[in-house]
Amino acid sequence: MLRCDELTKFSREPNAYCRTYLTPEHRAAADWLAEKMRETGMTVREDSVGNVIGRYEGQTEQARAVILGSHFDTVPDAGKYDGNLGVITAIECVATLAATGRRLPFAVEVYAFADEEGTRFTTGFLTSSAVVDGIINFPLRHVDQDGKSVADALEDYGLSVENISTAKRHSDEFLAYIELHIEQGPVLEENDLAICPVTSIAGQTRLSITIDGKAGHAGTVPMPLRRDALTGAAEMIIEVERVCRADDRLVGTVGTVNVSPGALNVIPGEVEFGIDIRSGDDAVRQSAVESLLAFFRTKAKERGLEITTEVKQTTPAVACDPELLKIIDAACADVTGRSLQLYSGAGHDAAIMASLCPAGLIFVRCKDGISHHPAESISLDDADMAFRAMMRTLERLAESWAPV
Repeated sequence: MLRCDELTKFSREPNAYCRTYLTPEHRAAADWLAEKMRETGMTVREDSVGNVIGRYEGQTEQARAVILGSHFDTVPDAGKYDGNLGVITAIECVATLAATGRRLPFAVEVYAFADEEGTRFTTGFLTSSAVVDGIINFPLRHVDQDGKSVADALEDYGLSVENISTAKRHSDEFLAYIELHIEQGPVLEENDLAICPVTSIAGQTRLSITIDGKAGHAGTVPMPLRRDALTGAAEMIIEVERVCRADDRLVGTVGTVNVSPGALNVIPGEVEFGIDIRSGDDAVRQSAVESLLAFFRTKAKERGLEITTEVKQTTPAVACDPELLKIIDAACADVTGRSLQLYSGAGHDAAIMASLCPAGLIFVRCKDGISHHPAESISLDDADMAFRAMMRTLERLAESWAPV
């Protein structure tokens, strides 16, 4: 818990916790995490996309590994535990093994993923995707709000674009990936339970919509003659809410809106907004996206507006590995005496890593279900139970999953 507190000092702003990909504060946090890994006896390296990786060898050199990990980037004005708790707990698990000199039948690798939130470049799960796919679809031309591209930011950070493909790993290197993460919802709290395994992770689509109208004087252009980009966008945004409220398998969020020229006495000439659509059912999500895009095009035509749509990212829904789920469920029950399994509406690196090796996810109760906010909070007792469940999972894996 103290180390999660310590990580907050690596922030863009002193009064609002924010650490985005490839920034100076991101660099400082990566170096700090690498040092904490070394203190446990792990060998440590940073890969070509900025992931920090520690390895604790098993009973034999170069044994296949179980990966423990999560991410260490944050959203703006974040809480302390989203992502960070999973990384720190993974390091503590290795520290516990190393303190007694214990080696497992498999190696343990700790992955601190550098970009899961996608805040800076709208590139969610970017660095776990590089571990799975290498350079494929790596969005080097995506730019941040200052116009800096991913490619330029990598070079400034001290990484080489030419080496991105070396981040890719292969399935024969690993037995499993296990992530610990706060629930980011209220169900565990409602059930008076500290931890539980996750059955599946929602798929999501991220869209960027640009509406072009015609700027004009707020006092001299008659209402019937206006091509107001913002009022058109407003109707579209309301439609996102309507469609997603109509089906309890969907959630939809418009979290960014940029208005140009942005003056009180000027009719908005251009609006760009971002949409996040999620569902545990990929067909439902895709149908909603297609319906919304059709509505947007129709509405733009009615209002004399031009529209540009871009799918920034699509991540399919993923089921956690059934056999690994059983092991994690038993480990959590060992600690709590109870069994509960939840579905995750939030995306996680586990959803990406599932295409590389069997993946599992453990949720930890958070107060009032609040996340992505400074009020994010967990208890010391729950953190302890989460740590013990991770250790018990490793022990159960050592008993039942002999490396091939």
